[in-house]
Amino acid sequence: MDDEILIKVENVSKKYCRDLKRSLWYGLQDIASEVLAGRRHNAELRPDEFWSVDNVSFELRRGECLGLIGPNGAGKSTLLKMLNGLLKPDRGRIELRGRVGALIELSAGFNPILTGRENIYSRGAILGFTKAEIDRKLDAIIEFSELKEFIDTPVINYSSGMRVRLGFAVAAQMEPDVLLLDEVLAVGDVGFRAKCFNAIYKMIKNAAVILVTHTMPQVSRVCSDIMVMNHGKCEFQGKNVPKGIDLFYTFFKGEESSFSGSGRAVIHQIELESNGKKDIESIKYLDELSIYIDATIDTTVKSPTIAVAIMSQELQHVAQCISSFNGVEIANTGERMKVVLNLGKLNFNPGIYSIAITINSENLGEVLCRYDNIKKFRVVGQQYGYAPVLIEGEWKVFNGAKYQEI
Repeated sequence: MDDEILIKVENVSKKYCRDLKRSLWYGLQDIASEVLAGRRHNAELRPDEFWSVDNVSFELRRGECLGLIGPNGAGKSTLLKMLNGLLKPDRGRIELRGRVGALIELSAGFNPILTGRENIYSRGAILGFTKAEIDRKLDAIIEFSELKEFIDTPVINYSSGMRVRLGFAVAAQMEPDVLLLDEVLAVGDVGFRAKCFNAIYKMIKNAAVILVTHTMPQVSRVCSDIMVMNHGKCEFQGKNVPKGIDLFYTFFKGEESSFSGSGRAVIHQIELESNGKKDIESIKYLDELSIYIDATIDTTVKSPTIAVAIMSQELQHVAQCISSFNGVEIANTGERMKVVLNLGKLNFNPGIYSIAITINSENLGEVLCRYDNIKKFRVVGQQYGYAPVLIEGEWKVFNGAKYQEI
């Protein structure tokens, strides 16, 4: 095993049984065959069995962080449990080198009648710290948790956020060679999450890290490698993290269209146009995009405002265009109208986006109608970035004599 490689997974598979009674019977058979005959579990599926993890392989070196993503039921947690030694693979090999740390369900396992200080010692012991190590790290743990005022209060009186703070503060003091993270960065307020990221960065420098999460901005921010799983199989693996995230999004349909507002405006139809073609569903990166809005607005509203917002699959606003902000006055007669909005070159990261349109009365007053997810489109391209918007800048490079002139 190479000195730099801390995690090596070779053709690992794990199967489960859908039927409880059969599962218990199969378990007895497997134990008997392994103990009496010295054989590994049967590699073939029996009735009602399925592969939760199917033939997964990867290597991870010190300083690398693998983002393990996929929809629910993809096999991520099963793989993490095998890496943590909680489950035994049915076939394949797992090699881990050095001290293993797992940050999973940080607030679980606290004794509610013990104080925060007492729970630090019990949690630290579970994570493998000696009492002397905890004594040495105690002040740093309390300071990181920002719970000094409540550290001698029974944990039963803590909020859920306070418990997670305490759990992460203890775990952050680990110095593992292999670190397993399962949905631990989506905790606390903005300030505390920033502290968590800083602590993770320090651990990543000296460890091989696997992060399981459904929050893609966290993957973009932390991970150097990515693996996308679906139905137990590895669908994508490599260092192109944005491309893996784009594949992850294709597994989901996204939110359905919804309507709100007073109803004094109605959007009859939305069309997208690019390169002279209407009713498109996809657009190439840096092609122009126009939105055709077919609407009827109550005749009493003389100068309505139309706002167009574009949302990512994380339901975050990527861009917005508001007619009144652009100095555009829309004269309304109560008759059916068509408004064309040209957004110019679309420099969005490849992926799926949705459009939300709001029509307001004068001065952004009454919401006459709001249509969320009224239209979807896909941006296609070969270059994937970490940010939702890829700026097409103008670059100049000066070297040699030209450098001296600047």
